[in-house]
Amino acid sequence: MKIKRWATLLLLIAVLALGVLMLSYPVASWEAGVRGLAIWWDVLFPSLFPFFVISEVMLGFGIVHFLGKLLDPLMKPLFRIPGSGGFVAAMGFASGYPVSAKLATQLRLQKLITQVEGERLVAFTTSSDPIFLIGAVSVGFFGNPKLAGILALAHYGSAILLGLMMRFYGTKSNNKEHSPIVSAANHRHRFSIRGALRAMHEARMKDGRGLGELLQQAVTSSLQLMAVVGGLVVFFSVVLEVLTASGVMTTLYSGLRFLLPFAGLPPALAEPLLGGLFEVTLGAKAAAAPASVPLIFKASAAAFILSWGGLSVHAQVASILNGADLRYLPFLIARLLHAILAAIFVLLLWQPVMGTLPVLSPLFSIEGVVGPIGWGGFPSAFLLFLKIISTLLILSVLTVIIRKNLISTKTKGGYRK
Repeated sequence: MKIKRWATLLLLIAVLALGVLMLSYPVASWEAGVRGLAIWWDVLFPSLFPFFVISEVMLGFGIVHFLGKLLDPLMKPLFRIPGSGGFVAAMGFASGYPVSAKLATQLRLQKLITQVEGERLVAFTTSSDPIFLIGAVSVGFFGNPKLAGILALAHYGSAILLGLMMRFYGTKSNNKEHSPIVSAANHRHRFSIRGALRAMHEARMKDGRGLGELLQQAVTSSLQLMAVVGGLVVFFSVVLEVLTASGVMTTLYSGLRFLLPFAGLPPALAEPLLGGLFEVTLGAKAAAAPASVPLIFKASAAAFILSWGGLSVHAQVASILNGADLRYLPFLIARLLHAILAAIFVLLLWQPVMGTLPVLSPLFSIEGVVGPIGWGGFPSAFLLFLKIISTLLILSVLTVIIRKNLISTKTKGGYRK
């Protein structure tokens, strides 16, 4: 109770201090609010709102249950989550934060995943979308399309590695709850179209809403969530601006510039790292600015910022997770691990990837996948979602085939004995 009282007191002091700063710098606060609103309307709303609506409709029609059955043989052994987590991963990687948190919360509310499974899922599927990573960061901020490959490898590769690490999270938990999808197929991971269709039909019958009602509720709930996202983006934009105008950020920059050399990093990265602590767009843009910093360190800082996500994204995810019993602390730890892993990946992969880019360039081709950021980018993002889902389904089939062959080989070997 004492800790809660102190936390409440500190929060009250912080809010009062922020109010004083906003009154002291009204012009800066207004301009920051307008910039935050522009980011929400021009970038976040068109890229997130369609995915929110589509995901709810797909859930209501049982398509998520259908995909969950088919992806169960892959997702359960690798990440210890049911196959429906594959749908969340595909949506999250294609559309960016905080879509995966929204979907994981919906699955949890429908009892399709357990609390621990939901926390594992949100931890590694919360990522930047490729349109922002390539179009805005690599091409827009750095003016270097060659960085797209190394940043994508570092960001999404470390996310998958984090997912493999998170499979060990919750193993000592006494929670004996099991998700229905896992329980139904836990004893044999089969790739069954008939079983998947049956699961989709049962989910559709259980939902019972007509198309009109389903669309209405999907649009309403998505608009409510977008209002929360927009409010948080504007809020943190104002916070960062008033802290900068008041000189608080300058003091923090000085302190971090003193500490960074001990980690072997250029002091000039202090501004982008601290800016990225609050807001990912401002931090990534600042990472490309210092001319005195080698490109490898600037790219590593950008990877760190993209994987951390910024306190604005953290607040968005925390507000979404609050709708279920999913805890924020595992997400916070996972973001920090993801950020560190992504930065290390850039440093380790820099020479092999950037040195052999002409050979590897077809793997990182963005033609036909990444379109303009904002209102024109949704078709490309949705196409990428379809490609990710297709790849996961192929891997699921291959997993079943390999498992059957291994079991058959062991059985024959046993008979020979």
